[in-house]
Amino acid sequence: MNAPAGIPSVAERLVDKVSALSPDRIPAEVRTRCEDLLLDVAGLCVAARASDYVRALIASVDGGGPCTAIGHAGGLRAEDAAMINGTAAHGEDFDDTFEGGPVHSGAVIVPAVLAACERFGRDGRAALLGIASGVETMCRLSLVAPKLIHKAGFHPTSVLGAMAATLAVSATLGSNRKQTVDALGIAGSMAGGIIEYLAEGAWTKRLHAGWAARIGLHAARIGREGFLGPRTVLEGTHGFFSGFAHTTEGDFEALTGDFGSQWLMNGITFKPYATGTMNQPYIDCALRLAKKGFAAEDVVEVKCETAEGYVHRLWEPLPSKQRPPNEYAAKFSTPFNIAVAFVTGGVGFEAFTEKTVRDPRVLALASKVRYVVDPNNPYPKAYTGHVRMTLKDGRVFEERQPHIRGGVHEPLAREEIRSKFRSNAKYGGWDSARAERFMRFAQGVFDGSVDLSEFRG
Repeated sequence: MNAPAGIPSVAERLVDKVSALSPDRIPAEVRTRCEDLLLDVAGLCVAARASDYVRALIASVDGGGPCTAIGHAGGLRAEDAAMINGTAAHGEDFDDTFEGGPVHSGAVIVPAVLAACERFGRDGRAALLGIASGVETMCRLSLVAPKLIHKAGFHPTSVLGAMAATLAVSATLGSNRKQTVDALGIAGSMAGGIIEYLAEGAWTKRLHAGWAARIGLHAARIGREGFLGPRTVLEGTHGFFSGFAHTTEGDFEALTGDFGSQWLMNGITFKPYATGTMNQPYIDCALRLAKKGFAAEDVVEVKCETAEGYVHRLWEPLPSKQRPPNEYAAKFSTPFNIAVAFVTGGVGFEAFTEKTVRDPRVLALASKVRYVVDPNNPYPKAYTGHVRMTLKDGRVFEERQPHIRGGVHEPLAREEIRSKFRSNAKYGGWDSARAERFMRFAQGVFDGSVDLSEFRG
């Protein structure tokens, strides 16, 4: 329902909440989370910098500009740098996630804010405000209409990310209330991102985070110039949630209600494995089963309980999930993830290659994996895992994981996040000295200037 004239719209209420924030009022734990997000995103950008999909994006844009694609030589236009960094950060599905969404906020918000700071000379305090407000907004947007965006065929990270990045960049640039509300209205017409990548493992999901970051920059800049956007963009009869979730009855109180007093982003998950969010608990189960002393060849059946919301993305069509067509499609197959974890004992970058998707031992085990839907599964409030393996001799081994590791129930220690960064930077070709320099930069950037130029090339 559209807000009557004189009654603040949802976008206006949201902007008012963000406008009440200041860098000095952001809690210490939120600032720490922003530092960790910056570090995680940068490591993933470096790790993916030589990939085919990042090279394709680099080749598609014109060089020259004040902004940095981390790990790449030369400068770029702000929108191009944001797109490339966002795509690289999300490209291997190793980036942060929000239990309750699911959305990947760091890969959208951090690149958009960094590019805005480099382009317009904004300092670290502005970056902190932009990252904190944008990530918090994206987490909260995912709670307005849980599951419905995916059900409608869209990628929540892409469509919600466009809105959150627009707000983040507007906050970073110091846009006023009307400029920011207009920018959000503009972003609602720019947002998109279908999930048809699931069919064959196409690269478009990788692009979604980067494209959302790009939209955020452009929409914020257009809004600053006085271009009008609909103030009822979120709740309107023909608005954002009507289009992307097929509802106008969203829980908008979850978006604005206690914004600024409660920080949901403190519960963001830093992934331990380089694969899709909802596969992570199943991997933990498979890795524990691999230590029980039996081989993949001893298994005759694998049965898993799962959430109904997982089925169309991770389980069906089951034959293609048991034998994914390529290494990227394998990241969105629970049967493959269980099998590769059990057989290889690791689920980093090396688990998703052309070699592993053709490995006869992995594929043989994946072919035995089936699922049943648990109607009481708590998804999307929590991501759980369950694997039961039956052996040829009749023995049955079973493991359950009640939550995703790295999140609010079992967070990674800060040193684990730093270790992940070092490993990703090394994978991408950075030596330890350069990695250590970036860690120092991430730890002090919110008190200084945002200059990424030494991390090019």
